[in-house]
Amino acid sequence: MSSTSADVTGIMDNAKELDRIREEQEDVLIEINKMHKKLQTTPEVVEKPGDTSLSKLKMLYAQAKELSENEVSIATQLISQMDTLLPSGPPGQQRRRVEGNEQKKKRMKSDSDISRVSPSMRNHLDALASLKGEQVAARVRLEDADKDDWFIVKVIHFDRESREFEVLDEEPGDDEDSSGQRKYKLPMSHIIPFPKRNDPSSAQEFPLGRHVLAVYPGTTALYKATVVQSRKLQRMGKSINTYFVF
Repeated sequence: MSSTSADVTGIMDNAKELDRIREEQEDVLIEINKMHKKLQTTPEVVEKPGDTSLSKLKMLYAQAKELSENEVSIATQLISQMDTLLPSGPPGQQRRRVEGNEQKKKRMKSDSDISRVSPSMRNHLDALASLKGEQVAARVRLEDADKDDWFIVKVIHFDRESREFEVLDEEPGDDEDSSGQRKYKLPMSHIIPFPKRNDPSSAQEFPLGRHVLAVYPGTTALYKATVVQSRKLQRMGKSINTYFVF
């Protein structure tokens, strides 16, 4: 076997290991999200004797950290291996070859990502893609702002590869630009879908005393509130039927 063939074999071995690590990362992420949802809906569970929720979550975080570090290590090895194979021709020629290789790697990565997405993650991405045209709650940081703010926006597009939403704020404040609308690109962690109007049971339940973000029925106004009874909020002494969004 020639030296070049051996180098290519080493690259493919590391590439397979990188794919394995990423698949394991995805499985760990799904478990972490399950724990987050459990603790968000029933935070009091951690106070029960014998509950191991926090210990399990800590273990998952540690596992995710280790996998991330392994991913960086393998990726660094792959870059070093690729450098030994790249020709040292004229800069212009080498640049064109590198650019071509980058485009090819992006296509290969996209195909690999699609093929190794788990069924549960694929269903989750399908659900996010189906939000196109729907109103959602979005966490946005405006220019020169010190902290994030929440708005009700309209979903324009969901990119499965980058897992980012493109949304439209149709009713910006008076200090926004004169066009009357602004677009944002946001990660899916900054988006919260509303419960289905024809299915009240899809609204998430929260424990009493929990601070939440809510929307006035029939409006796009968001406000902070406290849960005082199931599926109801109380603000300024007045009880209001509404949906929970956070």
